Amino acid sequence: MSSDTLIDVKQAIASAMAFVKKVYGKVDGLRLEEVELSDYERYWLITIGFDEPATKSPLKQILSSHLPVDEMIRVYKIIKIDAKTGEALSMKIRTV
Repeated sequence: MSSDTLIDVKQAIASAMAFVKKVYGKVDGLRLEEVELSDYERYWLITIGFDEPATKSPLKQILSSHLPVDEMIRVYKIIKIDAKTGEALSMKIRTV
């Protein structure tokens, strides 16, 4: 790949998905949410969403131990991908 060639959007998405799986392992509801090519085309900013268990307070943990209800929340992460190499450079929380 020459130094001025960019990876395409499908490659950037695949790299972001692989990075999330590497960091979190198995995730539920993994889905592409947003894609953006940064100014000057240096980075792909890929937003990935997935479900994870909600953090429970100690009281809620005690009460929910009698109820088989798993609360899940949707989380969103922005994965910054180098547009030339496809390498994942960072991951940030995306607030809704």
